[in-house]
Amino acid sequence: MNCKRFQMPGVVFYQREAFEKVGEQAQLFGKKALLISDNTMERMGYVEKCIELLNKYDVKTAVFLGVSSEPTDEYVELALEQFKNEDCDFIISLGGGSCIDTAKAVAVIATNGGDIDDYVANKKIANNKAAPHIAIPTTAGTGSEATDVTVITSHKTNVKMMIKQPAFMADVALVDPLLTISSPKHVTASTGVDALCHAVEAYISKISHPMSNIMALSAMELIVNNLEKAYEDGEDLEARENMSNAALQAGVAFSNASVCLVHGMSRPIGALFNVPHGFSNAMLLPAVLEINKGHCIDKLADLGRLFAKEQATNNDEEMADYAVSSVKKLCSALNIPNLKDWGIEEEEFMKSTEKMAEDALESGSPGNNPRVMSKEEIIDLYKICYDYKFYNGLVGKS
Repeated sequence: MNCKRFQMPGVVFYQREAFEKVGEQAQLFGKKALLISDNTMERMGYVEKCIELLNKYDVKTAVFLGVSSEPTDEYVELALEQFKNEDCDFIISLGGGSCIDTAKAVAVIATNGGDIDDYVANKKIANNKAAPHIAIPTTAGTGSEATDVTVITSHKTNVKMMIKQPAFMADVALVDPLLTISSPKHVTASTGVDALCHAVEAYISKISHPMSNIMALSAMELIVNNLEKAYEDGEDLEARENMSNAALQAGVAFSNASVCLVHGMSRPIGALFNVPHGFSNAMLLPAVLEINKGHCIDKLADLGRLFAKEQATNNDEEMADYAVSSVKKLCSALNIPNLKDWGIEEEEFMKSTEKMAEDALESGSPGNNPRVMSKEEIIDLYKICYDYKFYNGLVGKS
């Protein structure tokens, strides 16, 4: 059968003050929530505000603030233990993708059992409905609130496990741009390029389809027109709102069409060198687009025309070139570092390229790429990306 599946959260509330809906939605799922968040959200008052909104509907709250970096299986185990010990009925995640992905894993294991690594490569299928989950993103980037994917790092193998099953989809997503105003510039930059990666890779993916393409194109247009504005002026509410909507749409797009080579290569960098996911994607995106260009000229031309509508009548090859150079210029304007500038030691990185290439291929994402790369080609691309220069739109290595 050639029919396509298209999946989203059960309910999505978006735009300003969507956060205010948390109590109203929570009461539908039970009397006690486990709120999975982090210390930054607590310092900023978002955790307290969430508890207050829940109290208005007589919903009690247990709080887990143990997520302090990229999500790991250890966070999942600790949060799951608290979920069970405190007899919680459902889960609320409040924060970036790390908090949301941790919550997804807890929700599935709570009703299906096992450890999170059991679910890798669908070795274990979550046949039971997950514990109810309300996802509230505080960054405009990961789109995790709208995907059936969780990415969890195994502390035993140092591998970022990308797990995709319908049960990981949140029941409710509350996407409130007001929560993103507090994001510092570097977070706005990295999460914004992360959203661009999601949209672009969903669009060029071998398994993209018309519904995912609609979301991907809309997300790309919003990002092209608003990311630099949000970066330069964090108080620009219109730009923040548009970026939140873009991240949501990009998440829906890649959840239904998958990601490609950027994400496959990005996860091992995060696992081995503790580079946040948004930054590792941003570091790779320009170089990967460059090697993909000849294999998806028409679709990259569509991206180029979003960057330069006045040149829309130019031929596809010219506009695909323009797309690649524009993404490089965008990364430069957002002060995205390369791997060397991040501080990764060159010898250690080069020694790790074979493992990273193997882990990238194992994830499956590179198989959806317009140009399917061999292990040796991916190793070479990692080496190129180490000190890749995209400043001022310049091409290639230093």
